[in-house]
Amino acid sequence: MAHEAEAQRKILNRLRRARGQLDAVVRVVEEGGSCRDVVTQLSAVSSALDRAGFAIIASAMKDCVADGDGNAHDGMTADELEKLFLTLA
Repeated sequence: MAHEAEAQRKILNRLRRARGQLDAVVRVVEEGGSCRDVVTQLSAVSSALDRAGFAIIASAMKDCVADGDGNAHDGMTADELEKLFLTLA
């Protein structure tokens, strides 16, 4: 249970970071910022959302492959599964 709470905390932190970055995009557009600034901020939002999605998938996979002792298949942690997914992105 503690591991699930930690995984959820990390996912929520990533989503909050993405929300903050999206707020920055809105501000830049409202203030008439440069195209470069808008695209840079959008890229940051996209990356943060992708990482949150991968973290969710990794957490779900860990739950699916965990054995009765709570150990993931092949001894991989949720963080390791997430990194594995990121190599495919």
